[in-house]
Amino acid sequence: MSLRFDYEFMRHAMLVVAGHRFWMLPFATLLWLVFKYVTAIDEPSNVVGPGSVQGTLIGVPLTVLAVFFGMRIIAGEIDDRSLEIAYTVPGGCERLWFAKLMAVFLILLFTEAMLATAVYFFFTPFPPGALYGALQAACFYLVLSMAFGALFRNETAALIGTIAVLALNAIITDFGDNQMRFLPFFNPYVFMDASNATNVVAGGFTSPAELMAWTIQNRIAMLMLMAAILSLAFMRSNRRETMLDGM
Repeated sequence: MSLRFDYEFMRHAMLVVAGHRFWMLPFATLLWLVFKYVTAIDEPSNVVGPGSVQGTLIGVPLTVLAVFFGMRIIAGEIDDRSLEIAYTVPGGCERLWFAKLMAVFLILLFTEAMLATAVYFFFTPFPPGALYGALQAACFYLVLSMAFGALFRNETAALIGTIAVLALNAIITDFGDNQMRFLPFFNPYVFMDASNATNVVAGGFTSPAELMAWTIQNRIAMLMLMAAILSLAFMRSNRRETMLDGM
């Protein structure tokens, strides 16, 4: 299989997910940064620090974009009544959906690089690890919205289900003020900001080594959880008769 063929296959997969104007969607995320920049100028108390980069500045718009793409990967084909074509793809329907996931992942990487550049120059420098944390949250909700799309067989239902999980995540963490290490938006840099502000070890951890352990636990747990959700989504989508019922 040639690299050229793989590139073309992923490009067509992306066209199916988001249409011919999919390349405009990453630039739409910059509107969020414009909004945050304007509010920071109007109200000095809204100025963000390095701890807010992972979640507030990069994680939020990246996750919104990921949810949109995720609900389109499988449920979009159901709503467009083209799912039956996916089952005729040589190599199995998983090949098409993996191509869509890879294409979306590359777009998320490009979007994150663009957002990170804007944040660095217009807001604040930040630790490189914040980029992984933001991408992790986006990828988790990408996979989750895709799985909900396969489960409910509808884009709207997938969106509602994902928003419900996002809202629950926000409530549990008190919208980022209460960090929990087994949630996708876990942000260790919030603890560091708290420590720097008070010149003491804050946030409930006893040492930087413990915070590092929490971070490693979170990264590994999220990778395992995403793999499990992805497997369940493909198991569901491989039930051809169930998925095509009512189309």
